[in-house]
Amino acid sequence: MDLRELPLRERKKARTRQALTETALRLFTEKGFDQTTLDELVDAVEVSKRTFFRNFPSKEDVALAADTELWSTFLSEVDTMQVRGLVLDAFLTALRASLERMDDGWDARFLATRALCGLTPAVEAHSLRYCNETTQAAFARMGARLGVDPGDVRLKLVIEVAVAAWRHAALSWAAAGGQQGRAGLRRRLDEAFAAVPESIALSSGG
Repeated sequence: MDLRELPLRERKKARTRQALTETALRLFTEKGFDQTTLDELVDAVEVSKRTFFRNFPSKEDVALAADTELWSTFLSEVDTMQVRGLVLDAFLTALRASLERMDDGWDARFLATRALCGLTPAVEAHSLRYCNETTQAAFARMGARLGVDPGDVRLKLVIEVAVAAWRHAALSWAAAGGQQGRAGLRRRLDEAFAAVPESIALSSGG
């Protein structure tokens, strides 16, 4: 999102949040997550702890800001999109649109977060919990758009498969060091979703 599109007060808030996120990831990477105190973080950004807690509930949440930016945008996309055809395709369309709305610095923040998850059990656990919460929200939002009970096993399974496809694409892209930038992530995403039908049909004979 272009911050210039926002009112002045919202631009200031967004810049503070971005400064907290980028500084936190730098400190967590350089010093370690557990070794970086909240006092060090707010001093580096020159804000108060009160300002920090207006933006993030915890250190884990600021570490995962790139994830929450993407998935909160995704849920907003689902609320307004026209769902036609396969739910799997609708999920991919919303996810691709959400990636397009991420700012230029999102790629670096996302890659830093993935590296941090691999080194820090507390952040990885928080990431998995957030993934579960977002998946539950997707059941409800897409169920409402489709007029389907969010507990419908068909809806739950297709969304869980879609989340798994995203996770495969994102982790493989991160493991490759973000190769080819955002375009590389989109390519891996398309390939993962395209592989879903054959994956479901996979048999012992190959």
